[in-house]
Amino acid sequence: MSKIRITQVRSQIGRLKNQKRTLEALGLRKMNQTVEHEASATILGMVNKVQHLISVEEIK
Repeated sequence: MSKIRITQVRSQIGRLKNQKRTLEALGLRKMNQTVEHEASATILGMVNKVQHLISVEEIK
């Protein structure tokens, strides 16, 4: 499986609780924090829920 790098680019202040929990489940707690995950269906679904708060790039 390929890996993806996820960076939080927008604040979670004022967002819905489920969006805050999704960011936390991805391992993002602060602005500009970056994490790497396998591109599984579960992770991609979570990324889709908060796509307006993060940037995603594929790692070769």
